Amino acid sequence: MNLKGKTIGFGLTGSHCTFSEVIPEIEKLVNEGAKIIPIVSHTVMTTDTRFGKSEDWQGKLKEISGHEIISSIVDAEPLGPSKGLDIMVIAPCTGNTTSKLANAITDSPVLMAAKAQMRNLRPIVLAISTNDGLGLNAANIAKLLAAKHIYFVPFGQDAPNKKPNSLVSRMELIKETCEKALEGKQLQPVIVEKFKYMN
Repeated sequence: MNLKGKTIGFGLTGSHCTFSEVIPEIEKLVNEGAKIIPIVSHTVMTTDTRFGKSEDWQGKLKEISGHEIISSIVDAEPLGPSKGLDIMVIAPCTGNTTSKLANAITDSPVLMAAKAQMRNLRPIVLAISTNDGLGLNAANIAKLLAAKHIYFVPFGQDAPNKKPNSLVSRMELIKETCEKALEGKQLQPVIVEKFKYMN
C-alpha cells in the first residue's frame, strides 16, 4: 500500500540509543508522501543523554515533519475524536511504554495518542527497544502480539551475549510494517535476526 497522503502519528519514547536509527525512517515516510505528526514522551522532551541533546532531537523532528511536536496528554487527546491519524507508529517503543500499553495505562502523550487510535479501531505499529523483552516484559509483548489493530516491526535480540533479554526492532522495516498494517496484516517474519537483512 502506498503511504502517500496518509497521516501518521509518530511517537518517540525514551530509548535514546535508537533515535539515530529511527530519524532516517521518519524521513523515508515523509519522502513517500506521508504527513507526519510527531508525538513524544516527557523523557524525550526533557532528557539529554550521551546520544544527543533533547533540544537537538526536537529540532530534527520539527524540521523533518514540518509540524509542531505534540508533547502533552491534553494536546494528544483530540486525536481520538478528530480521527486525525490513519496509522500510529511508536518507535522506539520502550519496555516501560510497552508494559503500560499492554495494561491500559495512559500517562504520557504517546500513550494517550495510542489510546485515541485504539478508540478508532485504527492500526498502531510498535518498534520495540527494551532490555527486558525476554524477561518480565515478555508477557506484555505477548499480550500486544495477540491484540487487534496492533502490529510489530520485526524484532530480534540485539546483543544476546551481553544482554540476553534485550529485544530491538529492525527500524529499517518501519515503512514496510506500516504498509502491511494498513492492509490489516502483520509483516512477516516477526522474529528476525536484528543485524541481518531478510531475503
